[in-house]
Amino acid sequence: METAERFRAAVEKRDLAALEDLFTEDIRLYSPVKFTPFEGRPAVLGLFGVLLRVFEDLRYVGRFEGAAETSSDGEEAPGVILPFRATVDGKQIHGIDLLQFDGAGRVREFTVMVRPQSAVHALGQAVLAGLVADGLAPDVPQDAA
Repeated sequence: METAERFRAAVEKRDLAALEDLFTEDIRLYSPVKFTPFEGRPAVLGLFGVLLRVFEDLRYVGRFEGAAETSSDGEEAPGVILPFRATVDGKQIHGIDLLQFDGAGRVREFTVMVRPQSAVHALGQAVLAGLVADGLAPDVPQDAA
């Protein structure tokens, strides 16, 4: 089974351990709620641990294949776009996961885009709370944010 299908199956089964071998050591994940990427396998797996709890009824609804420049080095890399639907805190989310691969077929760059803006906000709050709860981000008082 190719990487994109293995990724899709792992996410839909909420199997964090199955994701580890699919990512390069230096993977970058570009989030819709953070300006700088999550960098490195440990950080990205930590984020996925939160995402798998935050997304309710996540399901992939399609697949597109092609190639595009990566953000990290501008080199063209093969990729797959997986459109998805989910709910976060009662908000319906429509989104896409863009997976770009290295020469060995592992995910080296991952970009997530979601809509509408109210869902982006709900997702950002839920993910931050999960990262803080897991000790992966500092707890920032709301009036300081």
